[in-house]
Amino acid sequence: MATGSITILDGGMGRELEKRGAPFRQPEWSALALMADSGVVKDVHKTFIAAGASVITTNSYALVPFHLGEKRFDDLGRALAMTAGTAARDAVRESGASVRVAGSIPPLFGSYRPDLYRADRVDAIAAPLIEGLRAQVDVWLCETQSLIEEPIRIKSLVDRLDTQRKPFWVAFTLEDDAASGESRLRSGESVADAVGAMVDVGVDAILFNCCQPEVIGQALRDTRQQLASLGAEHIGIGAYANAFAPQPEDIPANEGLSEMRADMTPSAYLQWARQWVAEGATMIGGCCGIGPEHIAALSEQLG
Repeated sequence: MATGSITILDGGMGRELEKRGAPFRQPEWSALALMADSGVVKDVHKTFIAAGASVITTNSYALVPFHLGEKRFDDLGRALAMTAGTAARDAVRESGASVRVAGSIPPLFGSYRPDLYRADRVDAIAAPLIEGLRAQVDVWLCETQSLIEEPIRIKSLVDRLDTQRKPFWVAFTLEDDAASGESRLRSGESVADAVGAMVDVGVDAILFNCCQPEVIGQALRDTRQQLASLGAEHIGIGAYANAFAPQPEDIPANEGLSEMRADMTPSAYLQWARQWVAEGATMIGGCCGIGPEHIAALSEQLG
């Protein structure tokens, strides 16, 4: 449900699949469960709905060549996206709840890897996902974006392929080292520049995800200030952090399963969420390692 003026998002799919004994490893990540048994994916969605999420996100994050490999993506990418969309939509229908489905469009070239970005391949990778998901989703969520250009190109493609003009949300992932006091994407680009670019292309919400909760507050402040300066306060802002332990920069993301923080309990995460709401966030959820128990705490206490 939406609690007061706060929209409650869901939490991380992958680690919930792992807890249920579903196949889960790198490089396929959460795509393995989708290929093996989409029913377990639907059940995780239903658990997040029962916990109070008013938006659930399709399990399409790993449906890219980076995770599946080129041949499997070419053969199965679009069909798996359709399966992911159907699992989410069926979960909503079976739950009987008023819940929206967000279509996840992931970083097309790997999490935290702006160095691998290739503009010439965006359409070829994103189009099958958009085509497979569009019949089942209510909103697009272009998430864990490490640089500015990728979501700009993805939004242009969504505008061409989805004539229903659904809301388009972008979630950026941040540098986890906030020692400088500056809020930056993992590409090194500033949050202020990212916000300005998103205003220019007409997104409906700007969020921050898949980074340490400690760095999100500054990003929200920078976002709110930039939106005010541009007369764009109508754009929503939000956050959904992960529970990863800080990762050394010399160990690439996507290699193995990251260690989880022991201190990221539901009550501790709720305190971070309260801070984000104080900074103007109206959309709150969780990313990797944030489970239904965390979402239940958000739903019960915020608002």
